[in-house]
Parts: sequence; C-alpha cells; structure tokens
Amino acid sequence: MSEAKPNWKAPFFTIWTGQQFSLVGSQLVQFALVWWLTKTTGSATVLATATMVAMLPQVLIGPFSGALIDRFSRRVVMIIADGSIALASAVLGYLYWAGTVEVWHIYLIMAVRAIGGGFHWPAMIASTSLMVPERHLTRIAGLNQTMQGTTNIIAPPLGALLLAVLPMYGILGIDVATAAIAIGPLFFIPIPQPARSEGRSAYLSEVRAGLSYVWRWKGLLWIIGMAMLINFAVNPAFSLLPLLVRVHFAGEALQLSWLESAFGIGVVLGGLLLSVWGGFKRRILTTLAGIIGMGAGISVLGFLPGSGLWIAIGALFIVGIMNPLTNGPLQALLQSTVSPEMQGRVFTLLGSLVTAMSPLSLALAGPIADLLGIQFWYLFGGGMMIVAGIIAFFVPAIIRVEEEQRAMKIAAAPVAIEADADQA
Repeated sequence: MSEAKPNWKAPFFTIWTGQQFSLVGSQLVQFALVWWLTKTTGSATVLATATMVAMLPQVLIGPFSGALIDRFSRRVVMIIADGSIALASAVLGYLYWAGTVEVWHIYLIMAVRAIGGGFHWPAMIASTSLMVPERHLTRIAGLNQTMQGTTNIIAPPLGALLLAVLPMYGILGIDVATAAIAIGPLFFIPIPQPARSEGRSAYLSEVRAGLSYVWRWKGLLWIIGMAMLINFAVNPAFSLLPLLVRVHFAGEALQLSWLESAFGIGVVLGGLLLSVWGGFKRRILTTLAGIIGMGAGISVLGFLPGSGLWIAIGALFIVGIMNPLTNGPLQALLQSTVSPEMQGRVFTLLGSLVTAMSPLSLALAGPIADLLGIQFWYLFGGGMMIVAGIIAFFVPAIIRVEEEQRAMKIAAAPVAIEADADQA
C-alpha cells in the first residue's frame, strides 16, 4: 500500500482529537442509559435486549455499508454519521425533557446510533491507513486503545456524578456538543481517498467483490469464526455487568463506575505498552496472547462471592490490559495488508460477521441468567476465550494469516492515493 505523506501528523491528530471528544460524550450517554435501564427495570432481559438492538444494525448493514464507504468520500460519510448520532441523542434528550420517555424509545435511539456507528467507525479506520505511515499503524492502534481506556476511566465516575447533578437530557446535551467538536475539523481537513476509477462497477458488484475478498483469505475466515464464537460467549457477560454489581455485589452506580474505570485503567496501560513495544513481529501472536489473558480475567468474575468486589476490580483491570493487545495488532494487521480501496468493505463485513452471533446469545442471556445465575456467563465466556486462544496457536492458517494474504496478491497493482475531492 502507498505511504502516507511526511506531514501527516497535524491533519490526522486534529481529526483524531475531535473524535476523542465525541467518544467521551458517547460513553457518558451509554453509562447513563444503561444505569437508567438497570435502576428502572432491574431486568436482565431488558439489558440484554438493549445491547442486542445496538448490535443488530451492524450485523444487517455491515455487508452493504462498506461498499458505500469505499465509493464515496469517507470524510463526508463521517460527517453524516456523526451528525445522525448527535441528532438521535437530541431527540432522546427532548423525550426525557418532556417526561415521555419509555424503554422502547431507548431501544430505537440505540439502534439509530448503532447505524451511524456502523458507517463512522469503518470510515475512520479505513482513512487512518491512508493518513498514517504503515510503520506507525500498530502504535496508532495502541494509542487508540489507550484513549479508549482513558475514556473508560473518566466516563463512568463522571457519568455517576452527572446522574446525581444533571437530568438525563442534560447528559444527552453533552453528547450533542462533543459530536459537534468531532464534526468541525472534518469540514476543513481533507482525508485521502483511494483513486477512483472511471469505470466504476455497479454497487452490488462491489459488495460481492468485498465478500469474495474475505472468502478467499482463509486465515481471516478462521479468525472471523473464532471471533464469532468468542462474541457469542462473552458479550452477555459484559451486558450483564450492571446487574452483577447491583444484584451479586449489592452495589450502585458508583461501584459500577469503579469496575468500568478499572477496566479503563488497564486499557490505558495495555495501549501504552502496545504503543511503545509494538507487539510481536508476527502480530497475530500478540492478539492470541491477549485473548487468553482476557479469558482468564473474565473467568475470575464467575467464581467470586458477593464480598469479592475488590477482586472483581482487579480482574477487570487485567482484562483491560489484555484488550489492546488483542484488538490493536489485529487492526494494524488488516490496515497494512488489505488494499486501501477494499478497506471499507473488509472492515464492515468483518464487524458484521463477528457480531452476528451476539444477538442470539443476548436473546438467551436473560433467561439463562435467571435460571443459572448471572455468573454463569462469566465462566462460560472466559473459558471459551481461553480454549479458543490456545487452539488458534495450532492452526497454521491463523498463525500465517499475514503471509497468506500477501501471497494471494489480491491487489494486482499499487493503488494511487488522491486528496479528498470533496474538501470544503
């Protein structure tokens, strides 16, 4: 793939900084809404359903949104996606202000925000590989994980504080304001685009090309299958964390914020470690080690008694450290090996397939938690991660995933990079 321009830092980090503000606003809203549902309903089924409706749009639109991201200006896609998310928050804020909000309203707004995120995230990831030199991609991925962790440290206690001093519509207003900060730089800073061929193929042909690209990459298919299994087992555990705090540990929003902040501190340290170290030369080895470490930390939560809150905080701290080591190298691997003009399709398809099993497990999460207890999902999910991570070390297609893709030579010729023609 082509190398980014030497003066890449100023434009990239200006856009990146705006996105971090938006991330904080979104995390505040997420924390506040989840705790509102937990306190209002006390239902595992409601929490699982909320998580499911936030995932379903990504599953359904993923195979199709990527082709649109690759066809059009990624900068414009990000502006529209961020704007739609802010509008959804504004509408929900009005419903809280009017005193007419109901649980189904929250489901609907979560779905709309998920659709916006289904376009925004892959557009940003695909743009990063064209703005940042390849040798820095793993470190940027580590920095992203670090900032995600920092947000996880700040947002939960700040959210708990804001819930005590602000109405819900005030918190949603903060999300709208931070989204505006993220959108602003996108009007003035161009984002590189893959060169657009004059004989562009039909939209559905481009969708099929993305499917074919992934299908022929056997190592990636193995990774997708493993990720689908892990998501099926683990996502209910994370969606039920508020109930674990309230029911098992007899805690409140503050105790939930401690757990989420411990996870965030771990993510910061793991991201810094990845930024400095860069991971193993064979990136997939770092990812597999991270999967096993995360599984071990999650499993601990399944064994703890009700008095074990502080041990749970330590376990989530370990899970947080392992999270960047799992996700950062895999993201950098794809950014450095997938052809730039295919990245929108590959990232959205990957997200769609990996998330596809989660709605099924979330539909089962509430009834199974009611029957077997909330801690079942932590034992099941953590155990699945450990087993999957160990087995993957003995699958050649996974271990040699980078070499396989390069040998396939899917991209027949280098892709020229052009400035965003839609620069404001």
